Amino acid sequence: MRHAPRQRGFTLIEVLVSVTLLALLLAATLGGIRTVTRAATAGALAAERTNKLRVTQEFLRRELMQTLSTPFEQEETTGKTRVFKGETDRLTFVAPMPGYLGKGGPYVQQVSVVRGPRGSQLEFRHALLNGYRDEKAKKVDEGEPVVLIEGIRSATFEYRGLGDTGQVTGWESDWDRYGSAPMIVRIKLEFERGEHQVWPELVVPLMLDPLAAQRALEPQFGPSGG
Repeated sequence: MRHAPRQRGFTLIEVLVSVTLLALLLAATLGGIRTVTRAATAGALAAERTNKLRVTQEFLRRELMQTLSTPFEQEETTGKTRVFKGETDRLTFVAPMPGYLGKGGPYVQQVSVVRGPRGSQLEFRHALLNGYRDEKAKKVDEGEPVVLIEGIRSATFEYRGLGDTGQVTGWESDWDRYGSAPMIVRIKLEFERGEHQVWPELVVPLMLDPLAAQRALEPQFGPSGG
């Protein structure tokens, strides 16, 4: 009788080599997937940060340009009123809110830089003007803040307006004049290194007196006002 030929199988070495090659292939594939995932996540975060920064600047520009010459504070002894108060890290003014955020009518609005969990942060607060002046204990900074931007390393608010002689002043670090508002506001921010963001310098003319605001802008942007 003839015996059937014996079938040759894989040796142990061949199995080990195959398993090793398969493991290397899987590791390379997983590494590529992780790299692509990290890149996609980083790109999405960068786009989100850029969009948030753009929306913040558009919101601040819109609200500041709509500043009203409506008093929100009054000195009890002299009767002098305040329509705008600017500090190096905080500004308070009156303007209408966007329709989807407000209930109609002017609001006392405040933009400030305060310490937060990720460095300093830019916060926005608002309170309806109706009844605001009649409640002595009420302050706009008692409202719930809306965080606009985080991760700020340094911030500077500056103001330019007309001096006592009627000439346009240089940039001032505060504006505490009764009955008047600056003609333009400049907001400069620098972010922490890990934030990987750049804040384009924001210069906003207040439209209380458009011609005067244009005069104030000329030293920075030229006669065309930018």
